Amino acid sequence: MSLLAVPDGPGNPWFSWRYVNDNRETILSALSFHAEVTAQAVGLAVLVALPLAVLAYWVRPLTGPILALSGVLYTIPSLALLAFVAPLVGVTTRAAVLIALVLYALLMIIRNTLAGLEQVPPEAREAAQGMGYSRFGRLWRVELPLALPGIITGVRLATVSTVALVTVGALIGQGGLGDLILGGFRNNFYRAEIMTGTILCVGLALVLDLLLAGVGRLLTPWQRRVRA
Repeated sequence: MSLLAVPDGPGNPWFSWRYVNDNRETILSALSFHAEVTAQAVGLAVLVALPLAVLAYWVRPLTGPILALSGVLYTIPSLALLAFVAPLVGVTTRAAVLIALVLYALLMIIRNTLAGLEQVPPEAREAAQGMGYSRFGRLWRVELPLALPGIITGVRLATVSTVALVTVGALIGQGGLGDLILGGFRNNFYRAEIMTGTILCVGLALVLDLLLAGVGRLLTPWQRRVRA
């Protein structure tokens, strides 16, 4: 990214349409990369977290260890986790960022999925069992659909968190909008570049959260009827 340094003061505004127009392709590329990495990380996290949550739900002795492990991973500082993962898969690869993001997203999805499964009414389980459903059939046809509000909540939290954490990947050149923010600091504190990256990052988080909220409403029409 080659940008001319802008001196601090009146000539270095916090936002500049000229900067946006002159660097439109760079900004759109960073936004696209950011959204793509977020979607990939959350998708992979869902694929890993849902089976773990079901396992914790079925085998109660494993609930504590699964939640504890995902909790420990979540408490590791992002820079330390990235520094640990990057040498294993390549210091400047997207895989390093994806692995770190997936590990961070596990706790929120596992915890909320488990909470949703535990809130399934006992009578619903008994009715499904009386209809001859197997354990897997009951899970797929009754328990997971009724746990969808909790699952969607976990995915929304993980998505918003992931949008913010992607920016850390700027340290290895894989940060999307974080590359703009870090580039602004390196480029003589170029305020317009920093603010553009920040605004787009917040906006992306809001848009994805609203999108997932809408998907949740479509998938759980009974929730609207209960509220009504």
